Amino acid sequence: MRLSELSPGANAIVAHVEATNPSDPIARRLSDLGFVAGEPVKLVASGPIGADPLLVQIGFTRFALRRSEAARVHVDVSEAC
Repeated sequence: MRLSELSPGANAIVAHVEATNPSDPIARRLSDLGFVAGEPVKLVASGPIGADPLLVQIGFTRFALRRSEAARVHVDVSEAC
């Protein structure tokens, strides 16, 4: 499942970040922000118009991500607490 497909309030575990090429700057930036395998993530809220942007929490930090950026983060909801 992709992070962009979660319902607001849902918890998940990051599986991996999808890169379009080996030097993909968006995938590298997401990893730098903490979107790495095994990290718990929560979709806090979505924007009012077109559900963009998404408010996502990793640890104690919240980020606003475009839906297209969140779609690159693959998550596992079966392991989430």
